[in-house]
Amino acid sequence: MTEKDVVITGIGIVSSLGEGPEAHWRALSGHPLHPVIDSERFKPYTVHPLPPIEWSQQIPKRGDQRQMEVWQRLGTYCAGLALDDAGMKGDEAQCTTMDMVVAAGGGERDQEVDTTILEASLTRNDREILLNEKLTTELRPTLFLAQLSNLLAGNISIVHKVTGSSRTFMGEEGSGVSAVETAVARIRSGQSSHLLVGAAFQTEHPDHLLAYELAGKLHRGSWKPVWSRQGAEGGGMVSGSGGAFLVLESRAHAEARGATIYAMIDKVSSARSRRGAEDLDQKIGALIDGTLGRDTAALAISGASGAHEATAAEKAAIDRRGHLTPRGFATMTGHLKEAQFPFGVALAALAIKNEAAYPPFDSDEKPFDGHVDTVLATAVGHERFEGAARVTKA
Repeated sequence: MTEKDVVITGIGIVSSLGEGPEAHWRALSGHPLHPVIDSERFKPYTVHPLPPIEWSQQIPKRGDQRQMEVWQRLGTYCAGLALDDAGMKGDEAQCTTMDMVVAAGGGERDQEVDTTILEASLTRNDREILLNEKLTTELRPTLFLAQLSNLLAGNISIVHKVTGSSRTFMGEEGSGVSAVETAVARIRSGQSSHLLVGAAFQTEHPDHLLAYELAGKLHRGSWKPVWSRQGAEGGGMVSGSGGAFLVLESRAHAEARGATIYAMIDKVSSARSRRGAEDLDQKIGALIDGTLGRDTAALAISGASGAHEATAAEKAAIDRRGHLTPRGFATMTGHLKEAQFPFGVALAALAIKNEAAYPPFDSDEKPFDGHVDTVLATAVGHERFEGAARVTKA
């Protein structure tokens, strides 16, 4: 135990299950479990939709809300929840010195403008001139700003007055891993004393589903739990809308202000193993061993996406390690893209704080009856990048 231990003091999470750590603990530890899904709006695809949200609870100004796309609004909202949970919301001394690391996507396209351009292109061959016309007449300048990835961090700074240093990573699951890994490294090295890290993803937007479907990744047909989609029609992924932000502090900083500590992030590891490699499961296993240790009995909060190749490799790696008991939380929340890894770390911290394991999320998972003082959180990207964190009792 040292003063530079990295501890979690605030959790702000939103998913189809609700908002906040308590709502998620109740939803994920109760019997029976009820994933919230929508299989009609985007048929044949299923999504885990956002719950009703009163945005003004964390974003008071209507003007701020209007100029954000939903994913930015969601991220700013989750960041506010985390600051509230940590007891830092509105504390100028804490927020103005707080650093921030955000994982973000590329924003949301204007569906109406895209449709207009496609319809016009059916009757015109001067496509270059057509595009220039639409750029000058259909797209408002503020739309471009709303799509900038680092505007999520900008909006958090504006709304919550978090004005220390800021970094934004892009790249689906990998950006979430890099964000947490960088945040932990900054605190451990003494570069930051307290820090906000996280991401958000809004899947209920046709261009996001289109991108996954063009890559052949989306599960089709009736909904199945994440471990049960092998061999089913489609690519195996069922996405969800949600976000996760964490307040991380050095132990010294947290104790000096009397903060409540959920858990400690003991180690974060990442790798970039090639999908399609015959030894992918062995490489994922090596990442797990290097993060957790070879024989540590632990609950494994798996961010498995359902994508056939990556998920099968992760399951094989976990199954060969009898000391691990997995919980594939995408069964309950859907795949949250950039937010997947921060969300998994948050769920790991909740289990440690409550000194209890989550029940099996489906019939492929076994009960865990050991001590919940060490939890592994993983995110194996559907296309590239994988990460793991060892979260322990503080």
